[in-house]
Amino acid sequence: MKADVVVVGLGAMGSATAYQLARRGQRVLGIDADTPPHANGSHCGETRITRKAIGEGDVYVPIVLRSYDLWREIEDASGESLLEITGGLWISSEKRQVEMHVADFFDKTVAAARRFGIDHEILDATSMRRRFPQFNVRDDEQGYFEPEAGLLRPEACIRTQLALAERAGAELRRGERVQHITQSGGEVAVLTDRGEYTAAHAVVCAGTGALELFPAEVAKRLRVSRQLQYWFEATGFAESPVWIWELQERRNAIYGFPSRGGVIKIATESFSGEIAPQQMYESLVAPHVAGVTSHCVKTVPCLYTCTPDFHFLIDRHPSMDRVLLASPCSGHGFKHSAAIGEALAEWVVDGRARLDLSAFSLSRAAIAA
Repeated sequence: MKADVVVVGLGAMGSATAYQLARRGQRVLGIDADTPPHANGSHCGETRITRKAIGEGDVYVPIVLRSYDLWREIEDASGESLLEITGGLWISSEKRQVEMHVADFFDKTVAAARRFGIDHEILDATSMRRRFPQFNVRDDEQGYFEPEAGLLRPEACIRTQLALAERAGAELRRGERVQHITQSGGEVAVLTDRGEYTAAHAVVCAGTGALELFPAEVAKRLRVSRQLQYWFEATGFAESPVWIWELQERRNAIYGFPSRGGVIKIATESFSGEIAPQQMYESLVAPHVAGVTSHCVKTVPCLYTCTPDFHFLIDRHPSMDRVLLASPCSGHGFKHSAAIGEALAEWVVDGRARLDLSAFSLSRAAIAA
């Protein structure tokens, strides 16, 4: 098959890219080793937090703001419900023992909200106890509340964008593994376990597959970690905001969502091994969150593929100028994926993206070292 663009990987970034390319009239071939959405990557688990003020860096704010608009456009085009605004509460203190992806996450979030005019409130411990009594905050903790934060339904987002891509003419090959990508002149060849395809361009959004498909000098800088998500029985959280809490005396942050059907999803990030459900409850949940029982209904793992600095990697392949690399997301990419898919489609079709993606280049020190 000869395509305009082959999209390798159809998860968060790949589904968005395939859809945005197809709606621009490109002949798109999408290939995934699995059948997305699935539980073998980074997008599973029913919910993902979305927020407008991004503590990981100002460069992300225009991306997520555009994604907010795109999620609504995709909802209108499909009739699906993808984005739910719940408000978001971030809790931190000077005694925090962990950082969320970057140093000074809380302070940088506040600074971003002020810089970009994002609606927010700063709350002291008394105000948080009054408004959100489910959280056992300490006197020296403070909160940032963002009314327009909320949650995305990742499996639905991926399923919907792939359906829209197919409606626009994309051909999607599920359960097919890409083995090798080469370029000769102006043509890219993609070899899979079922055949070979050619195209004018390729976009590689392979997640954990990046370790096999990216250049060796790049792949060696990436790492994959298995992260558990937990669902506990709970009462009183149906109207809760989404929340992130940089804890004291624990080298973890925890985050969570409103309950659904008497069950609440709470998770953490651990890069030194999985935390058993009972340990998760006793150490990280029970001391901090009221109304949650020790009964863990289920756990679901997801796979983070991370760069050394926890920022994204989006750039041209160093030796194939018609191949774009768009992975990994480093554990915080889903909320940005709609706009990144659009930017990648613009990069292919127009030769440039309206969003500034230069901060995610291969030349930055963390990747080039």
